[in-house]
This record gives sequence, structure tokens and C-alpha cells, in this order.
Amino acid sequence: MNAASLPPFRFRDIFPFVVMCLGMFMALLDIQIVASSLQDIGGGLSAAQDQISWVQTAYLIAEIIMIPLSGWLTRVFSTRWLFTASAAGFTLTSLLCGLAWNIESMIVFRGLQGLLGAAMIPTVFTSSFHYFQGTRRVYSAAVIGTIASVAPTLGPVIGGWITDTLNWHWLFYMNLIPGAAVAVLIPFLVRIDQPDLSLLKGADYPGMGLMAIALGSLEYVLEEGARWNWFDDATILTLSTVSLVAGILLCSAA
Repeated sequence: MNAASLPPFRFRDIFPFVVMCLGMFMALLDIQIVASSLQDIGGGLSAAQDQISWVQTAYLIAEIIMIPLSGWLTRVFSTRWLFTASAAGFTLTSLLCGLAWNIESMIVFRGLQGLLGAAMIPTVFTSSFHYFQGTRRVYSAAVIGTIASVAPTLGPVIGGWITDTLNWHWLFYMNLIPGAAVAVLIPFLVRIDQPDLSLLKGADYPGMGLMAIALGSLEYVLEEGARWNWFDDATILTLSTVSLVAGILLCSAA
């Protein structure tokens, strides 16, 4: 199907995709916007130096576990409701992060933020095939690629400006209005597929568990390895082994 044979672009037809891209942008931006202000967050919560990095590590571990599960969850709950739940969860946990009273609560809330918000990222990629046909899928790929590149680049700049102008709490409060807007609009706009709750029965839950262990352990090793001198540290060595064994078991069971 060539571009000439396709109907003209109508904004109302691709507006759902635009809203979904906003959700993806927030989830990606939040990685670097917080990373640039870890010292301010740690100081505000009276955290020890070795605890501060967990604000970022917890988010990344949760996110890397959820992203591979998003395809199955989309089929179970549908794109519409998974994205809505992800946007709502991301918004709520952003509020909780801003209200965190100590470093332990912040780490828990950041982990939940990464877990709940991660589904917005891969869902946009698959949804682009529904909203764009034929050669126009190149345009959607370009838009998604631009967002994936620009959001992490802008993160440190925006994060530094917010922290200097206001305070670190607003790194999370800034998500509330756009996050709530996405969560409210998606149920009315997105009509791609239907939920199939029957897939919950008989799913490979042990395999999902092994995948979560393998990816979560590997993410910790890659994120914290350099700081602890890699395999000279017992925790890094142990989690590397755990990740390898879980990966082998997952592959052998597939």
C-alpha cells in the first residue's frame, strides 16, 4: 500500500497515538530527570551515600522486569486498560515519591513507579501498527525514535532546572497533571483490541518468575557493578551467578 492510496491524515484518528506517546515520554523522561538530582534527593531524605543509587536502581530493575511482560499483559487486559492502569499507577506513585518521608519509602515507591509505568513504553511501539498503515509506519517509527532519544537527553536539563528553581519534590509532582490526563483520556480514545482473561489460566508463571529473576539480577549487576568493582564484590558475583542460572533454566524450559 503506497502513500497515495492511503486516506489523508486526520488528527482525530491519530490523537490516541499522540496521547500514548505522551505517556511513553513521561516514563522515559523520569529515568534521567531523577538521575540528575540524586544527591539533592538523598540530602533531603538524609540518606547514606550507598543508599542514594537505589532510588535509580529500584526503578530500572522494576522497569526491565515489566517491559517483556507487557505483550502478554496487553493480550490479557487489552491495550486500552493496560495503558490506563499503567498511566494511573505511574501518576499515583509519582505522588507517593514526592511525599516520601525517608530513603526506604522512596526506594519502595520508585520501584513501584518503574513497575507500574513501564508498560507504557512497549505498548506505544505495538500500537503504532494499528494507527499507521503502509508506508506511514515509517513516520510513526520516526516519532517514537525521536521521543526515545529526546526524553533521556532532556532529563538532566529539566531535572537540574526544577531542582534549582523549586525543589526535588517537583521532579515527581510534575508528572501528576499529564499523567492524570493520559489516564483519563485513554479509556475514551483507544479501541485496538479486547481483553482475554482466559489467558490468565495456564500461563507460564514459573517462566515469568525465572525471567524476572534473571533480568532483575542482571540489571543490578550492570547498574551497580562499576561502583562495587565488579566481581570483587560478593553481591555482584552472587547475582551474576543467579542471573546466569535463571537464564539457563528459562531457556531450557522454553
